[in-house]
Amino acid sequence: MIGCECAVCRSDDPRNHRLRTSALLQIGDVNIAIDCGPDFRQQMLRANVAHLDAILITHEHNDHVIGLDDVRPFNFMQRRDMPIYATDAVQQELRKRFAYAFDATPYPGAPRFQLLPIHKDHPFEVASIPIMPIEVLHGTLPVLGFRIGNFTYLTDVKTINSAEINKIKGTKVLVTSALHIKEHYSHANLSEALDIIAAIQPEQAWLTHISHSMGLHVEVSAQLPQGVELGYDGLTFVVS
Repeated sequence: MIGCECAVCRSDDPRNHRLRTSALLQIGDVNIAIDCGPDFRQQMLRANVAHLDAILITHEHNDHVIGLDDVRPFNFMQRRDMPIYATDAVQQELRKRFAYAFDATPYPGAPRFQLLPIHKDHPFEVASIPIMPIEVLHGTLPVLGFRIGNFTYLTDVKTINSAEINKIKGTKVLVTSALHIKEHYSHANLSEALDIIAAIQPEQAWLTHISHSMGLHVEVSAQLPQGVELGYDGLTFVVS
């Protein structure tokens, strides 16, 4: 947090130093990013990502989309528009914020997007990989999570209804958000996230979208139930 002197922000533990939330799925030789926030360029460089097949967008908030200008190197290397999967509402916002990319005669070097519509009730495929959208509520804003095989990714969750919970059950590995300890109007706190995990009952759960107000990684981790851990930048795992 800019200007903050709290123990988390001053920590020497790299697990307390977090960029904005996103994920990279690697399935065979297919790379799919979930969200594209302002740290996208740094994240792609750090992970040494040389090609990207698609981006799935959870919702339109800037911390999840404003890095899309940095898909340009992939446009140049792959010689195609970047497939971006998003709801109609999100696509409308992308057209406003990146209007220069949708000009009839865009300037040379502008990012190129192929916007592909998705809906919470319609599974879709990316490179023949089946993906199940999961709708959660971020306060009152609908947000999409995604289930791919035995893995489910949710972010910016406050609540999730029973029908969407049923889509997730059977997931082996769950990533879901937990902002911090205190109550928040549009994000699940730690207690609420643990309730969601208990309803889904994955083999392993990772918490993401964590505020510095959550506390130190080592201290919070010691209080978590078995099978639940705090995520951190650079975390990788395999889902079978």
